[in-house]
Amino acid sequence: MNAADTVLPLQPLDRDRFAPFGEIIAIDPTRAPLIINDGTAQRHHALAHIDVDAAGAAVLSLFRAQPRALPFRLQMLERHPLGSQAFVPLHPQTRYIVVVATADRRPQAFLAQGVGINLQRNVWHHPLLALDRESDFLVADRAGPGHNCEECELADGPW
Repeated sequence: MNAADTVLPLQPLDRDRFAPFGEIIAIDPTRAPLIINDGTAQRHHALAHIDVDAAGAAVLSLFRAQPRALPFRLQMLERHPLGSQAFVPLHPQTRYIVVVATADRRPQAFLAQGVGINLQRNVWHHPLLALDRESDFLVADRAGPGHNCEECELADGPW
């Protein structure tokens, strides 16, 4: 793939289109919540499945992402072979771009606003691309031994 000559169309983020890459973390209106805490809270249970290998542990971190101006030239992708990686914006108006690919698919770009994503293990993706303003994200991923971040120049990838 020649990154200099390719424009990725920005498509809306929806469950069906994103399924080959991971899960969307958002309230699903077709699933009833669990009523908890003496009726004062709704629990929307198991919206994503954090996947880490046996040697690692699931951890939560906060990322503060600086906004990116568009158009943006993609030059690299990364993947995590030892665990999934989830990003959940801490503000409902946060907009960000999710660029993902599998080894047999060319990269795709999705526009997300106010919802999270959980990337499956080994899904190639671009690091966080926040839009509009500095944005905070809760990130669930893997900590532990082993090399869990592989990077690839876009021109050198399998696409």
